Amino acid sequence: MRCCCGELPDGTRPIGDTGPVESQRSGATAVGVRFTEADEEKRRGVRRMKAIATGFLVGATVVFGLASWGKAAGWGSWTGYVAAAAEAGMVGALADWFAVTALFRRPFGLPIPHTAIIPTKKDAFGRSLGSFVGENFLSAHVVRTRLASLGIARRLGEWLAAPGNAERVTTEAAAALRGVLAVLRDEDVQAVVGEAVTRRAAATQVAAPLGRMLGRVVADGGHRGVVDLVAVRAHDWLAEHHQDVVSKVAIKSPGWTPKFIDHQVGERVYKELIRFTRAVRDDPEHPARGAIDTFLADFALELQTDGATQERVERAKADLLARDEVQELIASSWSALRGLVVAAAEDEQSELRRRLRDGLRSFGERLATDEKLQRKTDGWLQDAAAYVVNTYRAEITSLISDTVASWDAADASRKIEANVGRDLQFIRINGTVVGALAGLLIHTAATALGG
Repeated sequence: MRCCCGELPDGTRPIGDTGPVESQRSGATAVGVRFTEADEEKRRGVRRMKAIATGFLVGATVVFGLASWGKAAGWGSWTGYVAAAAEAGMVGALADWFAVTALFRRPFGLPIPHTAIIPTKKDAFGRSLGSFVGENFLSAHVVRTRLASLGIARRLGEWLAAPGNAERVTTEAAAALRGVLAVLRDEDVQAVVGEAVTRRAAATQVAAPLGRMLGRVVADGGHRGVVDLVAVRAHDWLAEHHQDVVSKVAIKSPGWTPKFIDHQVGERVYKELIRFTRAVRDDPEHPARGAIDTFLADFALELQTDGATQERVERAKADLLARDEVQELIASSWSALRGLVVAAAEDEQSELRRRLRDGLRSFGERLATDEKLQRKTDGWLQDAAAYVVNTYRAEITSLISDTVASWDAADASRKIEANVGRDLQFIRINGTVVGALAGLLIHTAATALGG
């Protein structure tokens, strides 16, 4: 028969009814403890042990009654010994019954002080348990000592160096990387990348670094290859566009000059251009090359020292970054990078995965044999663990105390009794037996002393 609250008459919850029991505690909702099939089986064991312990009490009571009657009937002096032992056994059984019962409920429902300890002191137990765990398990010294004794670095190195484990880690890492990339939205990442690149580029002064780089290039003669290429291309272009050049020059001549004069002027200009570009192309010491060297060297110096030149370069940089084409190029770089990474992560023979496998295996082999690296790695792990326990000890221990505080008191008491109650019933049995022996010993001593 079930009560209106959903519990059985003996206060237990029916099997399968694992829903939370809610009550208001300091404005918060208290969640009941889950009762499982295993807990219910343990409760049945507790009830069996209760019956056995009660049987010992009943047995002691019956023996006491018979021994007392026999003593009054004159059966002999031995009845006094039996009665004393049985009486002491009854006292011990009742005292231990009271002690065990007082842990979980009020005996006979009476408001006796310091009874129903677990239901009434549940929150204090939770806080004490949290403090105990924090002081004895989550201290930096304990964590460091334990980690030092484990030799994690050496074990990790041996595991990574073992055949197949580096490949396994690589496979899992590739799967995780693909998962992360699949979750990320391209437009969000592109916006972040574009903003980050633009902001960093806008905040970075480029004129002076460009000047220093150009100065080193000119000093090392690194620009001469470009000058050679430009000279060759200029001469070849003029050779291919003879008539175009002559026509352009003739069109620019005054309108009152005869056309054949215009043509002669055009031919003359063309020949001078061909001669000049050929000379620049063929003569490494041509004055024009020297003029280019001087111009570039002066420009490199201006980039580093002249404020006006630097300001013009920075304005040009800002204008360039503001162009839509540049922003699209920056944003699209993520798509290209993402495609490359995904392809490399999926291909077991890709350079990325091969290098990662080789690197993990090599690191594992070194970590397994290099004691200096082991000490350094273990030190990092110990420092990290110590930081975690020192920084988050309160949060970790509060998880224990808050969880215990959220339990319904009655359900928590039943849960604990189901798990430890069977052993506690042995206390009642032992109390009966030890009490009987103590009573027998005391009666014997008293009789021997003439009591």
